[in-house]
Amino acid sequence: MLAKPRPLDRTGGVEAGIAAEAAGLDALLGHLKPIEIIERSAREFFRGEVAAVSSFGADSAVLLHMIAKVDRSLPVIFLDTGKHFEETLGYRDALIADFGLTDVRVIRPDEAALERVDPTGRLHETDTDSCCNVRKVEPLARGVEPFRAWFTGRKRFQASTRAALPVFEAVGSRIRINPLAHWTTSDQADYMRAHALRENPLVAYGYLSIGCFPCTQPVQPGEDARSGRWAGHAKTECGIHLSGLEKSLTDASL
Repeated sequence: MLAKPRPLDRTGGVEAGIAAEAAGLDALLGHLKPIEIIERSAREFFRGEVAAVSSFGADSAVLLHMIAKVDRSLPVIFLDTGKHFEETLGYRDALIADFGLTDVRVIRPDEAALERVDPTGRLHETDTDSCCNVRKVEPLARGVEPFRAWFTGRKRFQASTRAALPVFEAVGSRIRINPLAHWTTSDQADYMRAHALRENPLVAYGYLSIGCFPCTQPVQPGEDARSGRWAGHAKTECGIHLSGLEKSLTDASL
């Protein structure tokens, strides 16, 4: 098994090795049930070196419930961008209590960086990419830096850009794990009902993918779940799921 990577492990050989490891794990475990993927990843392949990243958004309860069943002490990283809906913050606290999660780590933007690039707090009005970089991408890079891998709740059905999403994927010198990648909207709804999981209150108002309040709006009938994010902009991802995340570990401009 590869040694725990350091921020400066950027050689092509290391990244090629991680890509091969991710592909091997995807072939070995990708067909399993989500909770089995979580269990084997947390207890066998990345024991003590894996976290979960959660937005505590529209459908976060499922992944967090499964993680709590496997290990309530597994670190959960939450990005407090300073622009969340109050409902999301309340939902976060409620799910932590519901599931007994014991290691939720709140990561915030760097204050000096905010003062430099967004002193008025209105950067989202003119440059959504730069706003996401300073409030999400760079903070998440700091959050996952101590780990070899992290879990997300991403699913293929959420958007056309995620249609080919694998369960295990390489992100530079780390591995991102998407245990729910193959799930459908019915799978999601059935699990929520079967376990009586509470829903983010914004879902009732048509918010099917929930981010920062200035850049999120209800989804219109017939549109995919992420269509309410950055509506009117040619943007579908904040950047935390893209290649810039690994770069931001060592690039202070992000």
